[in-house]
Amino acid sequence: MTAVPLRAAAVAVLAGACLLLSPQAQASPVPQPPSAGADVRAAARQAAVAPDTLATLARFFAREGRVGLAEAKPRIEGETIPVHHLSPDFVAGKAGAPVARLEFLASEAVSSDGQRAALWTARTPAGWQVVNIATGDDEFRYAGLGAEKLPGGTVFREPQIDAWYVARGDRVLPLDEDATRAVGAAGTSLAGYRTRVAKAYGDKLPGSAYARDGRAGGYAEPAAATAARPTEPSPTSSPASPTVGAAGAAGALALGGAGILLLRRRTVRP
Repeated sequence: MTAVPLRAAAVAVLAGACLLLSPQAQASPVPQPPSAGADVRAAARQAAVAPDTLATLARFFAREGRVGLAEAKPRIEGETIPVHHLSPDFVAGKAGAPVARLEFLASEAVSSDGQRAALWTARTPAGWQVVNIATGDDEFRYAGLGAEKLPGGTVFREPQIDAWYVARGDRVLPLDEDATRAVGAAGTSLAGYRTRVAKAYGDKLPGSAYARDGRAGGYAEPAAATAARPTEPSPTSSPASPTVGAAGAAGALALGGAGILLLRRRTVRP
């Protein structure tokens, strides 16, 4: 694993992907909007289509020589969508807490040779900025699957096991193999899901002994089960130095005024 320094703005947002972080270890986070209204999506998309962003995307797509820098010609396709993660308030059992919270907005980038990537855009102290690029189309694919499986539901990710779900009313349904292993092919009730995540992560929330001991990072699977998973901050990594998988990252690229951008590679499932 290679540590990549990030500016505090990006750190505060990317730290949320770990979910259960020690509060004393975090930079002061910028609260994300509770929902992604039209104004929020417009601001996120404006950041995604900015010339500096497209220039960085060209370098990102050209980093392994699959396409020339001048020939990459990245473009943003489709709608900018909200991406939700399992909420620590839900894990803690706070009254009225939804199962997931908004973490960032995602826009899909495509190169001239067909490579795809997700731009993660979030509100930072400097305004709306792209804070990460991730290969593949997970965010968009699972958003579509969730809309088919449970129309009107909230699609969200449980980052500790890289599981994707859709929830509506009292039902939580799996969208991928990781989620199916966690809750079964038929899914579970909201209360049943709450019981599971409380058992898995309830002792790792901010303020817990786990966090006070400096082991922030949340639940980790055995190494054999996580070998091909996307990189997430490990229990020993801090938000100030997110890790990048040795199998993927080409390093960091400057993104104009946004500072340093973490390039996060992940396994792309068929």
